[in-house]
Amino acid sequence: MKFSVFQLSRQGGREKNEDRMGYSYTRDAGLFVLADGMGGHPDGEVAAQIALQTMSALFQREAKPQLHKVQAFLSTALMTAHHQIIRYASERAMLDTPRTTLVAAVVQDGELNWVHCGDSRLYVVRDGAVLERTHDHSYLEAQANAGAPIEGISRNVLFTCLGSTVRPMFDLAGPVKLAEGDKVLLCSDGLWGSVDDDEIASTLAALPVAEAVPALVERALSNAGDFSDNVTVLAMEWELPAHGDGAESSGGFTETESMSGDVFESSIQTGEADPLLDDLDEEAIERSIAEINEAIQRTATKRR
Repeated sequence: MKFSVFQLSRQGGREKNEDRMGYSYTRDAGLFVLADGMGGHPDGEVAAQIALQTMSALFQREAKPQLHKVQAFLSTALMTAHHQIIRYASERAMLDTPRTTLVAAVVQDGELNWVHCGDSRLYVVRDGAVLERTHDHSYLEAQANAGAPIEGISRNVLFTCLGSTVRPMFDLAGPVKLAEGDKVLLCSDGLWGSVDDDEIASTLAALPVAEAVPALVERALSNAGDFSDNVTVLAMEWELPAHGDGAESSGGFTETESMSGDVFESSIQTGEADPLLDDLDEEAIERSIAEINEAIQRTATKRR
C-alpha cells in the first residue's frame, strides 16, 4: 500500500475535546477511525477512546497482515466497542452510560469498506467531487430523506450511537475500488456542520492532505465562531505503490511494501497511555465477540 495521511483535532468553543481519531496499518491493510464522544452524557471522551482502542486492538489481532473478511471485521469490531463501553459503565455503576459516534474505514487490496454509527462522516473525493458520503443517523436527515418538513429539528439529535442502552444501528458500505489520487476524509460534525460538502471536496482536491486538513479545520472554527464544536478531521490520500523500491516513505507517503507480515503500526494510544482507562480486558473482548457471533447465528437460523 502507498498512502499519505494527516489528522488534526481542535477543541473549539467547548470546555473539553471529546473527539478521538487515529489509524493503524499492516503491510497489506489499513484502518482509519474517528469517534465523537456525545455531550449530555458522562465521559464522552472515554467512550470515544474505548471505541478507538477496541477497533485497533482487534485490527492488530486479525490483520495478519490482511483481514479475512473486511465487512465482517468492521461490524464485529463496532459491536465489540459498544460492549466495551457498556462494560466500562457497568463496572463503575454509572447511572448513565458514556456514548459516542463512530466512523471507521478499512483499505485492503486497493478497496475501501466502511462502517458508521451516528453523525460522524466519511467522504470519498475523486476528481474534485464527492464520490461517496455517509448518511447521518439523525432525525433531521431521516426527515429530509423522507421528504418531510425539517423546520425546528436539531441536527444534533441522533437515533443511535455506541454505548446506548439499546443495540446500536449501523451502516456498512463498500467496497469502492480506489483510484490514484482518491482522498478519504473522516470527520466529526464540527467540520461538516460549518463547512459544506462542496468546499470540503474542493479543498481536498486542491491541496495535499497535510495542508487540506488544517485549512478545513481552521475554516470550520472561523465559520462557527465562539460557539464552535470540537473539530476533528482525518484524511488519507491513496496512491498506487511503486513496486520494487522498498522505500518506507516518499514525498510524505507511507509505503508498506517493505514491512514484514507481523509488523503493526498505529497512531492510536493504548490504555496504558491514557489515565482515564484501564487496559482493555482481553477476556471481556472475547466474551463480546462470542455473544455477537451467537446473535448472528440466531438471526441466520431464524431467516432460514
